[in-house]
Amino acid sequence: MAKEKVCLAYSGGLDTSCILAWLLEAEYEVICFMADVGQEEDFEAAKAKALKIGASKVYIEDLRKEFVEQLCFPAIQCNAIYENVYLLGTSLARPVIARGQIAVAQKEGCVAVSHGCTGKGNDQVRFELAFYALQPDIKVIAPWRMPEFYERFAGRNDLLEYADRKGVPVYQTKAKPWSMDENLAHCSYEAGILEDPDMEAPKDMWKLTIDPTNAPDKPEDFTIHFEKGLPVKLEYENGKTVTEPLQLFLTANTIARRNGVGRIDIVENRFIGLKSRGCYETPGLTILRSAHIDLEGLVLDREVRALRDQFVTYNYSKILYNGLYFSPEREFLEGSIVASQKSVNGTVRCRVYKGNFSVLGRSSETEKLYDMSESSMDEIGSFAPQDTTGFISVQAIRLKKYGNQKLERGEAL
Repeated sequence: MAKEKVCLAYSGGLDTSCILAWLLEAEYEVICFMADVGQEEDFEAAKAKALKIGASKVYIEDLRKEFVEQLCFPAIQCNAIYENVYLLGTSLARPVIARGQIAVAQKEGCVAVSHGCTGKGNDQVRFELAFYALQPDIKVIAPWRMPEFYERFAGRNDLLEYADRKGVPVYQTKAKPWSMDENLAHCSYEAGILEDPDMEAPKDMWKLTIDPTNAPDKPEDFTIHFEKGLPVKLEYENGKTVTEPLQLFLTANTIARRNGVGRIDIVENRFIGLKSRGCYETPGLTILRSAHIDLEGLVLDREVRALRDQFVTYNYSKILYNGLYFSPEREFLEGSIVASQKSVNGTVRCRVYKGNFSVLGRSSETEKLYDMSESSMDEIGSFAPQDTTGFISVQAIRLKKYGNQKLERGEAL
């Protein structure tokens, strides 16, 4: 009798290598799926490792272009951010990975999909909600929520010992017991010694960006062009130009990385209710988003921007973080994002220096909301200063009433 097939999201790391061996012990035929979303790793070495452990097939799918165009760019358009600091690097990658994994599972006739997400984290929710939306009848094997797995492997040291017994090589060691997740947008670090929120992250932990104190002593300038809120051209290094979306994103990464831009160390609120300490490097996305925010100040209507910030940005970010990408509310909000960005056309001249990003100037050839003569303190222009008297009088009506009420009650303002 043929064994049931399982499609495992495989990284080549500690957890998924042990899960692969464990699934094989459970008499499954395992198809490994690896998504190339821009992480810097040796996919062929990981494929060879999976086959050596016992996987029957290994798929390596290049999803970088899809990741940038369908997830990262809309996030830039709406300035997506979670709890005012986290640029959602991990969250952004999960929908394209889940979609790719389900496609392989369907191609191979798998009865189930499996992943190595912890039972205390967000990713289990993100992946599984995506799986069920993409294929409602799929079975999910989540080892870190199964007693027969997590009671056998109480912690990472148990996994390391199991891998040693099985002869499975892993990159993680007991000397550096933190977990990493990398993609084109960022690299995250958590667990192990990082679980103490008051412990400084080790200097040798950071993988993508140079330490800002060791970054070049000379600032680096570049220019980003936007059309409808999307970055369409990046000019850098005195004349070089890139326009293709994936290459543009990669170039932004290179510029930010060598100048130490994009590091954060935070404690965030996970969807499941726990607090978690995470360290993140998000180089290119940081500078692209920052430039986009600046351009919006020049070209975006005040009320449109306020509504977008209060409703679309907040809720789109929450949807991404909580794993609800494949949902009707996400489709609705993405329509709103596109509508809000019709006028976000222009150019931003930028500078990075020792971990910092700044704007040197911004301009737009098509949008005319900003009028230098109206805003100037040196000329009258078409704006009549006396009109402000009536404006102030109307705005003051309720405040006068409020002030009088306070005086009558003897309350200080």
